[in-house]
Amino acid sequence: MSSSGIDPAFPRAALVAGEASGDLLGGLFLQGMRQRWPQLESFGIGGPQMARHGFEPWWPYEKLAVRGYAEVLRHYREIVGIRNALRERLLRERPDVFIGVDAPDFNLGLETDLRAAGIKTVHFVCPSIWAWRMKRVEKLQRACDHVLCIFPFEPELLARHGVAATYVGHPLAGVIPMEPDQAAARRALGLPGEGEVVAVLPGSRASEIEALTGRFLAAAALLEKDRPGTWFVLPAMPALRSRIEAIAARGPAPRRLKIVAGQSHAVLAACDVALVASGTATLEAALFKRPMVVSYHTHWLTYALMKPRHLQPWVGLPNILCGEFVVPELLQAEARPERLSRALADWLASPDRMRAVQQRFRALHGELLRDTATLATDAVQKVLQS
Repeated sequence: MSSSGIDPAFPRAALVAGEASGDLLGGLFLQGMRQRWPQLESFGIGGPQMARHGFEPWWPYEKLAVRGYAEVLRHYREIVGIRNALRERLLRERPDVFIGVDAPDFNLGLETDLRAAGIKTVHFVCPSIWAWRMKRVEKLQRACDHVLCIFPFEPELLARHGVAATYVGHPLAGVIPMEPDQAAARRALGLPGEGEVVAVLPGSRASEIEALTGRFLAAAALLEKDRPGTWFVLPAMPALRSRIEAIAARGPAPRRLKIVAGQSHAVLAACDVALVASGTATLEAALFKRPMVVSYHTHWLTYALMKPRHLQPWVGLPNILCGEFVVPELLQAEARPERLSRALADWLASPDRMRAVQQRFRALHGELLRDTATLATDAVQKVLQS
C-alpha cells in the first residue's frame, strides 16, 4: 500500500469514452495499464475495444456519440441523466483515478466534480484549444490533475496556463504500419488486386451517417460514371450498418459498392484514395498514407455557432498538423456530390501529387510515433503517487 492509500498492484480506474475513436484510444490505453497492473479494475462508459482488456461498461459509448449543438439538444436530457447517475456512482465507488478519454463536453465537468471530491483525474487527449474554444483551458485547470497530449506542441501550450501535461505520441501511430500492405488488405476484403479502390468513411455517429452517407455515395456514383472500373468500400459500424444499407438502397449509389462490417483500417489499407468525414478518421487515413478528401455537413445552426469560434483555416487533422492544405476540405455548402467527386478524380488523375502527399504523411507518422501506452501509464502512475 502506498502512502496515498492506493494499492499499487490493484488500482481501480474509471474511464469514459464517448465515441468509436475514444473506445479505440481507451482500448490502447487499457492495454498498457493492464501490462503494468495485471489486476487492474476498470469500469465506466466505453465499448468493445475497451471491454477486450477487462473493462466493465456501465453504459455503452453509443449513448454519448452525438456531435453538434442541434443534435445534442435532441439527446440532452438522456445525456445529462447519464452524467448525473455516473457522477453519483463514482462518488460512491471512489476509484483511484478517473480518466476521461476525449469527449470534453461530457468529461471535463465530470472531472471537475470528481477532482473537487478528492479523486485523481487525468484527461487523455488535449481538447483542441489551439483550433477553437481557447477558453476551455480554464476548464482544464479546474478539471485535471494531468493531461495526456497526442500532439507534440500541446504540453508547452498547456504549461503556459499552468496545466501539467505529457506528450505521449498518438496511439494510432504505433498501431498503423509505416508501410501498409495494400495487397493483403484487398485480399482480406475480397477486392481485386488491380484497379482503383476508393474508401468511403461518412463517420461513426448516427447523426453523421444521416448527414453524410447520401452525399458521399452520390459522389461515388458520379465518379463511377467517369471511372467505371473503380470499387467503393464503406466500413460500417455494426449498429449503423442497416441504416447505411437503407440509404444506399434509396440511391444514388455506385454499383461496385462493398459495405463491410467495421474493418476501417483494412479499408484504408486497401484503398488508393479516401472520402472522409472530418474527425479522427482523417488522421487514420494520413497514417495509412492515403490521399483524401475531407468533408463535413451538419445542421445549419451547429455550423453557424461553431464557425466564428474556429481559430485556424483548417478542420482536417492532416492539414492542421502540416500547417497547410495538403488535402482538400469541402464543408457545408461545398460538400456537394459533384464537388466531392471531382476532388476524388483529381487525386486519381495525379500520381505525382499522390506520391508527394504520401511522403508528407510518412514524415508526420514519424513525428507522432512514440511508446504511447508506456508513456501514458507512466504519467498515470505519477498521478497516483502524488
